[in-house]
Amino acid sequence: MFITLEGPDGSGKTTIMAHLMEELSRRGVRTLATREPGGTDISNQVRQVLMSMENRSMYPRTEILLFCAARAQLVEEVIRPALADGVVVISDRYADSTLAYQGYGHGVDIGFLRELLNFATGGLWPDRTFLFDVDSETGLMRRRKGGVDWNRMDDYELAYHRRVRSGYLELAAAEPGRWQVIDAGRSQDEVYNELLASVLQLIS
Repeated sequence: MFITLEGPDGSGKTTIMAHLMEELSRRGVRTLATREPGGTDISNQVRQVLMSMENRSMYPRTEILLFCAARAQLVEEVIRPALADGVVVISDRYADSTLAYQGYGHGVDIGFLRELLNFATGGLWPDRTFLFDVDSETGLMRRRKGGVDWNRMDDYELAYHRRVRSGYLELAAAEPGRWQVIDAGRSQDEVYNELLASVLQLIS
């Protein structure tokens, strides 16, 4: 089974995913955690280019192709082999991030991006996607106060982040069978408990 966690910056999914993986391991579930961009040596090198504040002059088309390159490597090197071995793969971001950030955020045609993503992933899409939904102001405030590195993607204007959030909600509404929206404005415990219950039901 392939599960992905999506959401605006500062939604808390990365922290909660770490707790989820610990609990699944304690229960004896064979799992693999990965993230985007990253997850392989090559993909991590691409991540450094994408996130560096030194690269704020990067054009959207460049950004899209770099994300897809990192994703293609991750799919072939890590995700597909794990799924073939019967492992539950959980990824912190995946192809839907490109639809939200580069599609809705930058205004790039969604239909074109879907074709490009199908090429990059070999047509591999998640069985279930959890959207950690939080308003853009709260998410960015959390990022600033959380002690994490402020990266090139964080540094986009507020209006961009609002378009990303709206895009995520549109994607979720269009595919209710795959997406589950979680209110990430609540306490971390509340969000985690909802996610854990849903994941356990999925893999049972």
